[in-house]
Amino acid sequence: MKSRNTSQKALLQGELESFDTFFTAEELFENARKKDSKIGLATVYRFLREMREAGTLYSYSCEGRAVYSTLKRSHCHFTCEETGRVIHFDVDSLDFLKDKIPGSISSFQIEVKGKCRKCSSGKHPAPQRGMHKGKGH
Repeated sequence: MKSRNTSQKALLQGELESFDTFFTAEELFENARKKDSKIGLATVYRFLREMREAGTLYSYSCEGRAVYSTLKRSHCHFTCEETGRVIHFDVDSLDFLKDKIPGSISSFQIEVKGKCRKCSSGKHPAPQRGMHKGKGH
């Protein structure tokens, strides 16, 4: 199915350039809605799907929500099992996997769990169960 080129798509394309890190569909929608009150969330989701399919947008899961990026080809988390705190980190190379992957890598997501340095050293107070101290995407 061929995609239509609309003024709303042009607006959304322009809004993508305002993000220099990860963003959600809702954040893109809110930014676009400030400029066009008639734009719908379904239009945003269609646009994001088309951009992913075209290979110009990357999609990842972050704390149960989809996040997107035009720049970041990886999304990596370390989650402290004691506090629930989520720390984002970058991986510069996956060379250690190149012989194990039966193809080429275009993007990746890594989830690592364990005890953060503060918890391992005993510098964190006892965690309150059910509390999440992570920052979003």
